[in-house]
Formats: sequence, C-alpha cells, structure tokens
Amino acid sequence: MIYDAAIIGTGPAGLSAALTLKANSKQFLWIGSRCLSDKVAKAEKISNYPGFSNVSGEELNAAFRKQVEDSGIQIVEQMVNSIMPMGSSYAIMAGSEFYQAQTVILATGIASNGTLPGEQEKVGRGVSYCATCDGMLYKGKTIAVICNNARFEHEVKYLAELAKTVYYFAGYKGICNLPANVRIMEEKASGVLGDQRVSAVALRSGSTIAVDGVFCLRDSVSLATLLPNVATEKNHIAVDRAMVTNLPGCFAAGDCTGRPYQYAKAVGEGNVAAHSVIEYLAEKEKRGV
Repeated sequence: MIYDAAIIGTGPAGLSAALTLKANSKQFLWIGSRCLSDKVAKAEKISNYPGFSNVSGEELNAAFRKQVEDSGIQIVEQMVNSIMPMGSSYAIMAGSEFYQAQTVILATGIASNGTLPGEQEKVGRGVSYCATCDGMLYKGKTIAVICNNARFEHEVKYLAELAKTVYYFAGYKGICNLPANVRIMEEKASGVLGDQRVSAVALRSGSTIAVDGVFCLRDSVSLATLLPNVATEKNHIAVDRAMVTNLPGCFAAGDCTGRPYQYAKAVGEGNVAAHSVIEYLAEKEKRGV
C-alpha cells in the first residue's frame, strides 16, 4: 500500500497534522511513540497554551492522548531509521518494516542527544539504529549500546540474547533489570572508532573499549542520517511559510523547523503542513502523476 502521507513524530506538530489529515479523509501512516510527547509530559506547568490555564504537562499530554483515542487514529510505535526519495514517493524504513508514502511530514522535534564523533561515518559499517534489523549480525560478539530512553530496554534485552557482551551506555536514570552479560557503564561514550569498520568506542577518560558494533537507540535519528538531502539552516529543517522543504512532497513542522520551541507554534505548523500535503496531492492528481 502507498499511503497519501507519512507523519514522523507524535508530538504536538505530528498530532495536529494527523488530526487534519484524518478530517480530510487521507490515508496516512503515523509513526512515533504512543505516549506522544515526553517533552510535553515532563513540563511542570504550561500557562500559554490556548484553552488551558496553568495546566501540567502530564495533564496536557493526557488530553492529547484522549483526542487520539477519540479520533480512532492508529500510531505505529517504531523508530524511523531512514527515509529515501523514490521519484514520486518516499520509502520509509521503521524498525524492520518498510512503508511507502506519496508525501512525508517531518515532525521529529529536536534530538536531545547528538550523534557521537565517528558515528555517521560508520553507519552500515558497524553502527546500527535497529536492533531487530541487525542484531543477528552480532551473534556471539561484543557490542556497545547507546540509549537515551528506558522504552528501548526491550531491544537491549533482545541484543543481549544474541551478543556475548553488551556495554550499555544509558542516558537516563532508573535502569531496569537487564541480563547478566549487560555491563552498565558509568562513564560516557565520546566517539566511535575504526578504520573501515567499527573497532572500538572511545570514553571521556581517554580510554577505549574494543567492540564489534555499536547500536544507537535514541528517540530520534539525526537529520543527516534520516533524510540526508533535506536542506537545513542553523541545524533546523529549512521550510517556507507553507512548511515546504527543498524536497518535493516533503514537509516539516514543529521544533525541528526552529525557534520558538512552543507547543502552540508546533500545532499551527502541523496544521499548515497537513494542508500543504492536501494541496500537493491534489496537484499531483490533476497532473496525473
């Protein structure tokens, strides 16, 4: 199936885009966390969102979740590894699944953790963003896992069942019980090393750990990895007032397009991006493309 659109991200911008596409009877794929936005949920108090007075982030996120449930919109809870232009459509790799859509709305927010030095150069040569895709390649081997969210711990356990040893670099507190072959690292990783392939992880102390591969399990993948040819400006996706990027059929909304990092701004941009998708699809149909 080729969807009309794929929305990447379940924060306020992605939610707004999904509701607009739903109201306009479009067939779309919405990929992200069913918990919606961690950023919203963790906010202590929100006083400038229309319709809510001094609401907590948890309350606002709960209201968002109820609206999703009431609308009947389904969320595909996977992490997108890459998006590839394919002429008049886009191929989306999410986990081990492949999807295709005529248009894409990037509502990815701002990644809380950047990539490590050497990481992007080794993608496909020892660096992976998908445990189920590439885990079997490291059966009986030594790997490092860099993770910034507890919701990926089931993937860590999966990798531990395959690998001989897992060095675990967690960017969060409250690590659950993990298998005995998972070594929780107190020190932070500072880089990915290797000539042709990954051979080690560098630590901030200056020492190194020899590994056969590195799995980076984060809430979002860097733009350079996700969609390499999308134009950026000051580390944000460059868009016009219609949320149009430099790539045909690709739109962006929310924090990923730049400041101000406000929920109201994200919701507005999500709505505009969805309307731009609708206009783009209508123009394609008119041209018979």
